[in-house]
Amino acid sequence: MTHGAMPPQVTRLLEELAQSDGVVAVTIGGSRATEMADENSDWDVGVFYEGAPDLGAVSRRGELHAPGSWGRFMNGGAWLFLDGVEVDVLLRDISVARHWADRARRGEFEIDHLLGHLAGWPSYTLVAEVACSRVESGRIDIDTAFPAALTATAARRWEYHREFSLEYAMMHARRGDSTAALGNVVRAAMEEAHRRMAERGTWVLNEKRLLAEAGITATEWLEDGAVVDPVVLVESAARVLRA
Repeated sequence: MTHGAMPPQVTRLLEELAQSDGVVAVTIGGSRATEMADENSDWDVGVFYEGAPDLGAVSRRGELHAPGSWGRFMNGGAWLFLDGVEVDVLLRDISVARHWADRARRGEFEIDHLLGHLAGWPSYTLVAEVACSRVESGRIDIDTAFPAALTATAARRWEYHREFSLEYAMMHARRGDSTAALGNVVRAAMEEAHRRMAERGTWVLNEKRLLAEAGITATEWLEDGAVVDPVVLVESAARVLRA
């Protein structure tokens, strides 16, 4: 393994995981792998496994959320604090990742609700995670090129979601509910961001910095940074997001 500036406590965790039964590969993901980390960034450790893995290396260091406890895509993991260093451990069943990678190549995917994600979590994110991570041990035999079929289907579906959210935003706006209108506008913005990234054939890991990466800023539909009349807000946002 090559760790670079990796803290020793993270290095030890990776080495123990690499030697654990059932663990196929261990990765570093997120901003540490994409070279966008800052002084506040944590360490994202991906644990790709098959069968019933030995996760003692994680449970000995903190509370382990067992495979499946976080849902069918996010799966499970842990939030660890190792001598002042934050480490997020993400469990990934390699057979599940391969399944959704195969479907993504055919342009097929599903979207699940996930806490902290306004637009939801598309199943092809499992491929994005592999594409945007650094394998520290083992091997992940998944093609990470963005499929041409997915470019078309994902862009169309995200456009449909955007339009649905904008329709609901206007419904709330006409009833004078500014909060609900704004909530749906923000969701529509995230959905449009997903659409643009899919159209470009660019993987998305999560919604952090997603609007900026897609070239969307809220100031385009706000006046002086403040929310205006809800109907005007939705009309303005719709013009920007549909442009």
